[in-house]
Amino acid sequence: MYIERNEYLEKLKAKRWNGQIKVITGLRRSGKSFLLFNIFRDYLISSGVKEENIIILALDDIGNIAYTDPFKLNEYIKSRIKSSTEEYYVLIDEIQYAISSKELKDKDNPPLLYGVLNGLLRLRNVDVYVTGSNSKLLSTDVMTEFRGRGDEVRVYPLSFKEYLPASGKDNDAAFNDYMLYGGLPLSVTKTSHEEKASYLDKLFTEIYFKGIIERNNVKRPDVLAELTDVLSSAAGSLTNILNLTNAVNSRKNAKGDSIVSENTIRSYTGYLEDAFLFSQARRYDIRGKAYFESQSKYYPADTGLRNARLGFRQIEQTHLMENIIYNYLIQKEYSVDVGVVEKYITESNGKRKKQQYEIAFVVNKGMFQYYIQSAFSLDSEEKERRELYPFSIIGNSFRKIVVTRSELMPHYDDNGILHVGIIDFLLGDYLSEKL
Repeated sequence: MYIERNEYLEKLKAKRWNGQIKVITGLRRSGKSFLLFNIFRDYLISSGVKEENIIILALDDIGNIAYTDPFKLNEYIKSRIKSSTEEYYVLIDEIQYAISSKELKDKDNPPLLYGVLNGLLRLRNVDVYVTGSNSKLLSTDVMTEFRGRGDEVRVYPLSFKEYLPASGKDNDAAFNDYMLYGGLPLSVTKTSHEEKASYLDKLFTEIYFKGIIERNNVKRPDVLAELTDVLSSAAGSLTNILNLTNAVNSRKNAKGDSIVSENTIRSYTGYLEDAFLFSQARRYDIRGKAYFESQSKYYPADTGLRNARLGFRQIEQTHLMENIIYNYLIQKEYSVDVGVVEKYITESNGKRKKQQYEIAFVVNKGMFQYYIQSAFSLDSEEKERRELYPFSIIGNSFRKIVVTRSELMPHYDDNGILHVGIIDFLLGDYLSEKL
């Protein structure tokens, strides 16, 4: 099945010959390889690039294991460049395989791979594109080592807008499937629940965990698995490293296993984030304009992976919808925080105390800011009052949106709050300043 990823293709087209290494990052099996080796390659050929001038190499292929050696990689690529006047494109998949564990531990010297890529940058007739599934290696380090000459394109699982035509179903049925099975491209091609569930579950053990354990020399794979379960179960709930440590140790104690430290949990949580499996949203004091350091939320990169990890036992539509909204917002390259507004209230005994109210998301992009509440339903006046009340104490004129599972037409209420159903929200552009 050929699923269009037009937004990503347009980004790659816009970055051609910009003098930088295009670093395509994201969760494994989210479509990075297909984007580069199929969609982008087909575009290059259709625009007149000779097929032999497109140098393709997948470093996670056992047949290419020799080229995980930076010297052999460099030699191979240079051997394919036959002319100094014709244009060449170098497309390398899963580039982190060319960085050894020993090099990762060396804080004083950059990996040899960076020298190979820098050398290619110096060839005026070579345009370089690489993919990778580790944010620490390929977001932070590449940008540092190339001194601004690394240009990142982050790829996510399918958005609902991409998923819908591939599903072959109507909006409502497609959304229910999307919420349950997520947006990993290959999961869409599976037909039965058993096939989808098996595929998603195996990704953890055969792809994600294996990669994390090997790249980070993880000593306690059992703890990594338990932590993944805890984070999946607590998706979208406030937590911190201490809470996560206690939750994991509670599980370990029940099995008679040895307990783990906060430092271990902190490291393993970082590994899961580096592998793009989870994303952290910090709590932000809207009126105080400062971050709370005590707690944050972790959202899985894909609801299908989350559900499969829990054996499809905790299908809580309220939390899943919130997760989908969060993933949609970061796919759109917004900065997303969990919003908090504080207000003093007077108790029945006459004492005043500070009360915190949560707004699901504070969304920023450039000079614009938006506030979004995720509410599965507003089926009573009391629930509507409770969900919308935090908007009334923010005290500014930025757009305020409440997203529900409703199929009602989008509309503004008397307080200027935009009400929109989740499907309309995911398919439209309700953060546009043109609205």
